[in-house]
Amino acid sequence: MSLQYALLNDTSWQSQTDWQTPDTPFMSFAFWQALADTGAIGEQAGWLPIFILVHRVDDDAEDTALHPVAVMPVFIKGHHRGEFVFDHSWAEAYARYGVDYYPRLVTSVPYTPITGQRLWLAKGETLTTDIIKAAIAGVDDIAQQVGASSWHGLFVTPELATIATASMPNDIEIAHLLAVQDNGLESPALDMPILERQGCQFLWQNKDLLQDCQPFADFEAFLATLKAKKRKTIRAERRKVAEQGIICQRKCGDAITDEDWKAFYHCYVMTYAVRGQQPYLTIDFFMILAATMSEHLMLAQALDGSGEIIASSLFLYDDRHSENATLYGRYWGALGEYDSLHFELCYYQGIEFAIEQGLIYFDPGTQGEHKLVRGFIPTKTHSIHRIYDPRFVPAIASFCAQDREHMAQYRQQAFEALPFNADNMPDFDTNT
Repeated sequence: MSLQYALLNDTSWQSQTDWQTPDTPFMSFAFWQALADTGAIGEQAGWLPIFILVHRVDDDAEDTALHPVAVMPVFIKGHHRGEFVFDHSWAEAYARYGVDYYPRLVTSVPYTPITGQRLWLAKGETLTTDIIKAAIAGVDDIAQQVGASSWHGLFVTPELATIATASMPNDIEIAHLLAVQDNGLESPALDMPILERQGCQFLWQNKDLLQDCQPFADFEAFLATLKAKKRKTIRAERRKVAEQGIICQRKCGDAITDEDWKAFYHCYVMTYAVRGQQPYLTIDFFMILAATMSEHLMLAQALDGSGEIIASSLFLYDDRHSENATLYGRYWGALGEYDSLHFELCYYQGIEFAIEQGLIYFDPGTQGEHKLVRGFIPTKTHSIHRIYDPRFVPAIASFCAQDREHMAQYRQQAFEALPFNADNMPDFDTNT
């Protein structure tokens, strides 16, 4: 059997076989349907999707039977919004040379900087080099058809980054081929490499090193792993919230009412309004999530003395029995400025919930040394990039290599700044 690909503009492939449960709620069909139904993706949003269906072909069968293996989404984009891995400097370089950088192709979960799978796999399948090669061939086909400058796979798993970069020529091979071409000599067909960038996010781990890495018993058990000064700071921040007469509570799934959703969205919109922007997502998007995947939703609320909701933070989370079960902090907003409330609603409520539910990790989102000092561990992120104009490959490959070195140094420095007691310091792993 051989692997081939087909390009599809719709989701008819979903009914062609049984698919594995994705590794995060953000790759669930329900989440993507909510994006599509509310216009968050589509031509008007500037996220035009094409699905690359990789199928196994039984060449010996009389009817050349097709067996779906995997699907990878690709978006045709004319902007960078909602991506969180920035290539603005690459676009500027293209512009200086009078070359179009747009359209460009992107594989990601829109508006969601969460590491995870970027292919849906059929049941019984595992990610292989052959599957990746077939998917990349589909990407190349799309790029040729629309004249795309590049393809970007964002927040991919380490496994996908490793397979993809190993399946294509490396930086040294490309540099040699380009040098041969520049000297006017014959060279083999030039296949562009897949370049890797690395970043850093901060991940809380539900592991008590003094208790054989068992989950924490409660929030106080977590605090006990921190240096005295940091414990004091966190307790002071939580006390400031209470002293303002604010009460925090959490609701899950069907317990979240329509009124709760309206109050949440009012808060969510305010985070954009203060910057003079419109939100990416609509109230209908969140209402669809409530109707189709409520078992993955937790809403933390802050109420003032009169019982009015003044801030909300929405989390998604994995089934507690799944491998690497994680809580994801995603959407936050407040109606005003309140001392330490962001820390309480976005971090401490999340930590408490992860402990209560027995979740292994808590991913609070992008950015921030302010997460580091609250016990969130620096963790490597990966993105992969394919540049189709060979004139730009050496410079961008050099940029990616230097960027990886810089991020490795940053992670090391961030790790050394962790607030844990010596007995509770995790080992620094260059692979994470």
